[in-house]
Amino acid sequence: MNYSVFAFLWAFVSLTGSVWAQEADSARAEIAFISDTQAPMCVEKLFLKSNQNTRATQILFHEITEYKPRCLFILGDVVSKGPREKKWREMDRYLAAARANGIPVYALLGNHDVMGNARKGEAKFNKRFPDQVNTGFVKIVDSIAVVLLNSNFKTLSVEQQRQQQEFYASALAALEVDPAVRCIIVTCHHAPYSNSKIVGSNETVQEQFVPLFKGSAKAKLFMTGHAHDFEYFRFDGKYFLTIGGGGGLHQPLNTGKDRLPNEAGDYNPEYQYVLIQRNGAQLTITSNRLKADFSGVETGYSFVID
Repeated sequence: MNYSVFAFLWAFVSLTGSVWAQEADSARAEIAFISDTQAPMCVEKLFLKSNQNTRATQILFHEITEYKPRCLFILGDVVSKGPREKKWREMDRYLAAARANGIPVYALLGNHDVMGNARKGEAKFNKRFPDQVNTGFVKIVDSIAVVLLNSNFKTLSVEQQRQQQEFYASALAALEVDPAVRCIIVTCHHAPYSNSKIVGSNETVQEQFVPLFKGSAKAKLFMTGHAHDFEYFRFDGKYFLTIGGGGGLHQPLNTGKDRLPNEAGDYNPEYQYVLIQRNGAQLTITSNRLKADFSGVETGYSFVID
C-alpha cells in the first residue's frame, strides 16, 4: 500500500469521529482486561446463583489497581443499568482508585450500560469514559492495537452501523501497514462464539465483525464478554476469548455433543480477569482467578499466541 492510500485511510478514520490514540509508554508490562463487572439484578437471581458478586468485583479491581498494569480495558456491562446514576457509585470509586494509581481505563458499551434508555445510558458512560465512540475506536498500547467495537446493534441506526463497518475496515487496513503496530486485538461485548446456555453465540457479531478479523494478518485475538464464563476457541488459525468473569452471575455452559470446542477445557472460574503481555512477536495471555476463599487472586490459566 502506498503512502497516499495510507494517508487517505488515516484521514477517513479521523473524519468518522473515531478515536485513534497511542497510549503513553510505561514501565508496566501487562495490559489488563476485564468484563461484566455489573452487580446482579434481582430478576437474574431467579435463574442463576449469586455468590458475593459485588464483593468479588471489589476484590478484582483492588488487585488490578495494586498490580498497576499498563492500562485497563473493560469490555462492557460495566454496571447493571447504565442510565441510573446510583448504579455507578461503587464503580466510580474503583475507577477513581485505578486512575489515581496512574492506570488509564478504557471501556466499550455492553447491553446493561444502555439498558432501558440508550441515549441516557451512553451519556452516563461517556462521563466516565470520554474516549468511547459508539461507532468504534482504537487504542494502541505497547505496539498492540486494541480495536473497540459496539455490538449493541439494536441501539445503532442503520447509518451508525454503516459508519462503524467503514471505520472497522479502514482501521484494520491502516493498522496492517503501520510499522509501529505488531498485532491487533479486536474487542466488542457480545461473544461471536460461546457455549453459555444463557446467551450463546452472537450471529450478528459473526457476520459483521468476524470476517474482517479473520482477513487481517495482524489481528490475532478476538476478545469479548457477555457470556459470564472463561472460554477459549481457535477457528481458522484465529483465537477467540470470552472473559465475562468480572462479577456478573456465573452462567452454565453447554456440555452436550453440539458444544463448541473450548480449548480451556474445565477451566471456567466464577471470577477472573486477564493480563496480556507482548514478548517480541508473542502474546502471553494469563487469566487470574479469584481464590475460593476470596482472599485475593491467583494465576489460573495461560497460553501464548505467536
